[in-house]
Amino acid sequence: MRIRLDLAYDGGAFHGWARQPGLRTVQGDLETALTTVLRRREPDGVAVTCAGRTDTGVHARGQVVHLDTSADELTAAAGRSEEPAVDSLVRRLNGLLGDDVVVRAGREAPAGFDARFGALWRRYVYRVADHPALVDPLARGHVLAWPRPLDLGAMNDAAAGLLGEHDFAAYCRRREGATTIRALLDLRWDRDEAGLAAATVRADAFCHSMVRALVGALLAVGEGRRATTWPAEVLAAEVRDPAVLVVPAHGLCLEEVAYPPDDELATRAQETRTVRTRG
Repeated sequence: MRIRLDLAYDGGAFHGWARQPGLRTVQGDLETALTTVLRRREPDGVAVTCAGRTDTGVHARGQVVHLDTSADELTAAAGRSEEPAVDSLVRRLNGLLGDDVVVRAGREAPAGFDARFGALWRRYVYRVADHPALVDPLARGHVLAWPRPLDLGAMNDAAAGLLGEHDFAAYCRRREGATTIRALLDLRWDRDEAGLAAATVRADAFCHSMVRALVGALLAVGEGRRATTWPAEVLAAEVRDPAVLVVPAHGLCLEEVAYPPDDELATRAQETRTVRTRG
C-alpha cells in the first residue's frame, strides 16, 4: 500500500529537502523517523518521494510525500493503539521529528498516486517587506527585508510577459539531462493582510532556483531600475543573465500542491515522466 503524508517545515535549519551525507535535511529526518516507527532495519530503511525538492532555507506549508509499506507493517507499528494505523503513524512520527517539521496529515493514497509525477502544479509564495514599518524582527527568517518601496503594478505588468510555456533556462540553474521547459501558470504580486508584498508563483513544475530568480528580476522592475519589458527579454535570451538577482531563500514557502481526480492520477504520472520539449 502507498501512504500520502502532508508536511510543513521551517527550512532555516535544513540543508534543503534531499538527503545529504553528514548534513541535516528534511528527507533525512523524515526517513530516519519512518525507519524507526516502521521498525525497519538498515539497509532496508524507508524511502520517500516528495512533490517538490525545496532548496536550502526554503520553507513549506504544503509539501506532499509518499512512501510504500504494507497493512501488516502499519498494524505492527501501531502496536496496541486503538486509533487507525495511519493516524498512529502520524502521531508517532511527530513524536520523533524536531519541532521545525510536522506531519500535518496522513492517509492511504489512491491507486496510481505519485507525489512527484502525479502533481498538476505547485504553488509558492515569496514575501517581501519593502518599508521599515513592515519589517518584523520576529519574521526575519520568513520575509525578505527590502530597502526600497516596490511598485506592484509595474511588477505585475512585467510578470504578464513571463506566463505560459517557455524555456526558462535564463531563470534556472541547469542540471545535466534535465529540461528547463516549464509552464508558468500564475505569477502575480499582491499586498497581504500585513501589507507585505507577496508574489504568488504557480507552475506545473519548477527548475532549480527558478522562483527566486523570477522574483529577483521583478524586484528590479518594482524599484524602477529596469523596464517592465526587461524580464521577458531575459527569458527570450534563454541564457543566465548575471544582472538577475537570485533572492535569498528564506522568503520563499511551498504553499500547496494540486493533484488530478483519482481516476486520472496514473495517466498524469505517465505524462509527466515524458521529457518535455518545446511546444
